[in-house]
Amino acid sequence: MCLIITLFVAVFTTIVWYLQLPGNRYKISTLAFMYWGAALMWIVDGFFCMTKAEPFLDFSINDTLLGFTVVIGGLIGWVIVLIKDKKNIVV
Repeated sequence: MCLIITLFVAVFTTIVWYLQLPGNRYKISTLAFMYWGAALMWIVDGFFCMTKAEPFLDFSINDTLLGFTVVIGGLIGWVIVLIKDKKNIVV
């Protein structure tokens, strides 16, 4: 379930990134890249689970909570980048 949640948020932030006004003032690209990196991580984890004869997707409550934790952690990291990057070094 964490893969589904992370992919949904990655697609949403990518759409917002493409639809935003020019200038990338809020660095939404950074947030989108964080979520795409997490989604890639969950995809690799799913393939590794398949090698152990486990299902690709896990629909347990713990996996759902992990997905929401990753989304909240990405938002916290993005806010830290917004606050710390006063010279616009990060894309």
